[in-house]
Amino acid sequence: MNSQSALEAWLTEQCQLTDYHVYPLLTDASFRRYFRVQHAAGSYVAMDASIEKQSCIPFTLLAKELRKQGLQAPEVIASDFAKGFLLLTDFGDRSYLKELKQHNADALYLRALDALAVLQSCGPVGDGIITSFTAEFMYNELMLFKEWFLEKHLALTLSAQTHKMCATFFDFLAKSAASQPQVFMHRDYHSANLMILPDDKVGILDFQDAFIGPITYDVVSLLRDCYIAWPEKKAVEWVTYYWKKLTLEAVSAEDFLRWFDLMGMQRHLKCLLTFARKYHRDHNANYLQHIPRTLNYILTVSQRYPESVAFNLFLRERVMEKCVE
Repeated sequence: MNSQSALEAWLTEQCQLTDYHVYPLLTDASFRRYFRVQHAAGSYVAMDASIEKQSCIPFTLLAKELRKQGLQAPEVIASDFAKGFLLLTDFGDRSYLKELKQHNADALYLRALDALAVLQSCGPVGDGIITSFTAEFMYNELMLFKEWFLEKHLALTLSAQTHKMCATFFDFLAKSAASQPQVFMHRDYHSANLMILPDDKVGILDFQDAFIGPITYDVVSLLRDCYIAWPEKKAVEWVTYYWKKLTLEAVSAEDFLRWFDLMGMQRHLKCLLTFARKYHRDHNANYLQHIPRTLNYILTVSQRYPESVAFNLFLRERVMEKCVE
């Protein structure tokens, strides 16, 4: 029995659904799959995490915590952790990624930032469900960027000097991020995981990989999104709104923007790693289209700071020519 057949058997036997139809939905960058379950009384979303069963418990506990905080997370209607199946409320098809336009961007982003401020105030959940996004963890992600994106995807041969330069820069980014205030961190708070709901509510999806981490991680994921870009002036306007909302003591707007910039470089290097790994390991080319936008964020920001100038030069001399071939 294949995975979808097993899911449908579970819907029938355990959830006792009848006269329903199952339609595949777009997947994310994980091994989870999602299906709309249409039936006479409406619809649900079924999550098939049979390859990533370990994600079901965090999703369920975190959904409950987010809803308790007044946020719009899906309700878990039924679950089978052993099989890796969840049945969820359906937030529809109006993702931020589909719906964002110039005329509605201000309203939608301010709602998302308001929701993020609540999200970041969430406390501990479960026993060890949320771990810390440490400097060591971030540094290791950056070293994987070097392996998967530079060496495997671009087939670059790196000199000892370049390895040393990357290690120094990656250590700087990781330590900078770790020095920020540490809060509840969604880790993928961007346009593909935010939904437009009735009454101007923001639906939040894909939060099962949450950490306690840097305060700017989610805001830079949102405002310098790998899937959609906005003028720099507008992004700075929105992040300044968020800084004012947080009322952080002894943190100036300039300090917060620096955190935002440096955190963005770590985030985007990690995304390039993910896109390359999805292509080479998982034979999924869908994410390659987002590499130019993501790389452009890094190029733009890395020229602003003395600590990233050498990396910027490396990108311009060795990486860009490979990416336009």
